Amino acid sequence: MTRTSSAFSLGWRTLWRDLRAGELRLLIVAVTLAVAALTAVGFFADRLKGGLARDARQLLGGDAVVVSDAPTPANFIAQARAAGLQSLTTLVFPSMARATDAQGGGARLVALKAVPAGYPLRGNLQTSANADAAGQATRDVPARGEAWVDAAVLESLGVRIGDPVLLGDAQLRVARIITVEPDRGSGFLNFAPRVMIHVDDLPATRLVQPASRVGYRFAVAGPDAAVARFSAWAVAEAAKPEVRGVRVESLEGGRPEMRQTLDRAEKFLNLVALLAALLSAVAVALAARGFASRHLDDCAMLRVLGQSQRTIAMSYAFEFALIGVFASLLGVAVGFAVHFVFVALLGGLVETALPAAGGWPLAFGLGMGLTLLFAFGLPPVLQLAQVPPLRVIRRDVGNLKPASLAVLAVGIAGFAALLLAASSDLKLGGIAVGGFAGAVLVFAGLSWVAVKLLRRVVNEATAPRWLVLATRQISARPAYTVVQTSALAVGLLALVLLVLLRTDLIASWRQATPPDAPNRFVINVQPDQSEAFVAALRTAGVKRMDWFPMFRGRLVGVNGRAITPDDFTEDRARRLVDREFNLSFAAQQPDHNQVVAGRWQPEEAGAISVEEGIATTLGLKLGDTLRFDIAGTQSEAKITSLRKVDWSSMRANFFVMYPVSRLPDVPVTYMGAYRAPERRGFDNALVRAFPNVTNVDMTATITQVQGVLDKVIRAVEFLFGFTLAAGLVVLFAAVSATREERAREFAIMRAVGARSSLLRQVQRAELIGVGLLAGFLASMVASVVGWGLAKYAFDFTWTASPLVPLAGALAGAVLALAAGWWGLREVLNRPVVETLRRAAE
Repeated sequence: MTRTSSAFSLGWRTLWRDLRAGELRLLIVAVTLAVAALTAVGFFADRLKGGLARDARQLLGGDAVVVSDAPTPANFIAQARAAGLQSLTTLVFPSMARATDAQGGGARLVALKAVPAGYPLRGNLQTSANADAAGQATRDVPARGEAWVDAAVLESLGVRIGDPVLLGDAQLRVARIITVEPDRGSGFLNFAPRVMIHVDDLPATRLVQPASRVGYRFAVAGPDAAVARFSAWAVAEAAKPEVRGVRVESLEGGRPEMRQTLDRAEKFLNLVALLAALLSAVAVALAARGFASRHLDDCAMLRVLGQSQRTIAMSYAFEFALIGVFASLLGVAVGFAVHFVFVALLGGLVETALPAAGGWPLAFGLGMGLTLLFAFGLPPVLQLAQVPPLRVIRRDVGNLKPASLAVLAVGIAGFAALLLAASSDLKLGGIAVGGFAGAVLVFAGLSWVAVKLLRRVVNEATAPRWLVLATRQISARPAYTVVQTSALAVGLLALVLLVLLRTDLIASWRQATPPDAPNRFVINVQPDQSEAFVAALRTAGVKRMDWFPMFRGRLVGVNGRAITPDDFTEDRARRLVDREFNLSFAAQQPDHNQVVAGRWQPEEAGAISVEEGIATTLGLKLGDTLRFDIAGTQSEAKITSLRKVDWSSMRANFFVMYPVSRLPDVPVTYMGAYRAPERRGFDNALVRAFPNVTNVDMTATITQVQGVLDKVIRAVEFLFGFTLAAGLVVLFAAVSATREERAREFAIMRAVGARSSLLRQVQRAELIGVGLLAGFLASMVASVVGWGLAKYAFDFTWTASPLVPLAGALAGAVLALAAGWWGLREVLNRPVVETLRRAAE
């Protein structure tokens, strides 16, 4: 038999023996947990990305869309035709829809959309014949003389299916109710109820005039390669200086009201999976070292019987490879099963069934499991090949040594690289991995100092006997104590960190869209209507509202230098400079805006406050002077503060605000945000009293955002269980690592007359002391790492309580005591003779 086949045979036999003896149970659980957590998130993310990519075309109404504020340039249309692509143009603009006098003469601002046959190129409209019927997919469009409308239009105008509705100079018949419009988007205009007509009816309305603000959407569809070539050409063409008001629409701006919540949720799910993997690495290292310690005598006997070091090393490498493959496949299977829970909780984010997952999460899970085992589990086990035969008669030789720095460095580097890849965010992964690496060093150093101080603090002459013995137990093996405390602290660090982040993250989500969030936006309130409008809201029971003057201005200069879109390379910056901003003024800082730089000084003349995001995009800073063109009048002001604005909060927000109560000679209208009273007919009464006001109902959007939020929170809490399990495995592994040493020491004490009750007190005191120290250290470091993650990865305010270290210390003591009871419960019950016999063998 060759040496290699002998090694494989030996590895196979030891594998079965160790499995039957339960020696590998902890290793398998740790690897399975890590792989399951990572692959559960991976499988779901893979399927969700696939679903979003597939549904993306439906959300756009085509494979690519060119949006312009004038008829689509002829060269774009010619390029699409030359590429053999299907194409069509839709027009969208605001208009007033009216009921006939016979129907009461009601009026409502609507988002009018004119479509040709073949619309949409991707996806389907869904319509119904009455308000109570479910929507049915259709490839039809409104016929000539027909209008399809949102249900809100019927309620606002007091009309029914079959009744006429007036649009400009045309009268059309309401034929169907729109239930789903795939490419509706989420611009402010699109929150108004939709009226859809055939494009051939548009001229009869006489609504499109030379000064009309009409949006043109030129959609194309076709083979992927042809669409990609057209999109690249269109983006380059739209970037030319002579081309104004044209852009190629992307999906990034598709749902801005949900983007921040979903981005944070994805990061948090990745963080939970990362922490589960990091904890599992600690558990694997502890379990592998315990495994190696228990096999020292076996390997010494194999050396006596003639086995070479290479054969022993290869046999254990083979055994761990098999265990790694088994545990990784088990973890992948568990992760695949668990990801269906995510699909149930979060699958509604995509309207239709998710596509099947790809093979990447499977390959990644296998690679992560094997890397985890080989990087942290194999180094101490490979030392078994170096056990000298002399250990058979001398138990003091051949003990395990710390792994070489080179082996550890290579393993840790590979594992860290995989974790960074899994995080999908270098900043998040860097803070998590780097924070844990630094935490391990801090824990080890402070634990060593604490052990050294312990003997000096406890006075053996006056202290209780159990405390004296516990102190001696801890200080007699400082290295074991440091390892145990550090491992416990790492496990507790992950748990405390996730609890704190989860609490603050969910609180920030809930605060962004609370149950009483504004569900109405009103614009175009004239100055002479302002007091009457606010009074009408107060009378109706509206107690809290955002109410601001609003005017429009175009940024034309910075620090005395004229600027144009050509001065910027970033697409968003070019678009911002190429259009007018909504501006406002208020003497008092809005309570939902946070000043992050500079100072808001009420009634400061010549000052402005700028939203920090737009300041970054345009390269603006405190002290810069901006010049706006406001209705033909040039106005200059200095940036004196930067504000942080939560655009998902459903509150009234502005890019730029003047900190004054009045701006003379500036033509303003008023806008407001408030929660409408639960009273039927409230909106209609308001529109009748103020027919020129645009009233946008946000109820459906807020309900959808809050529904998504609830799903995300449930998914986060579900995955949290994985890391909790991994943390408990680490605690169990840390406490169990010194089980045999404790058993021998307690056996000797019992042999010389120590009572079991005293030894139980000693064990509890040692566990509580180590747990208190580990919990305190973990909570302190968790506060620092959590602050970094909150500020730089999740972008929310960190509000950890000063009582966290105390709570963490107490939790550490309780968990260490519980893990010790479970892992060491048989130590005090084992017969003294059996323990001493094992030690002598």
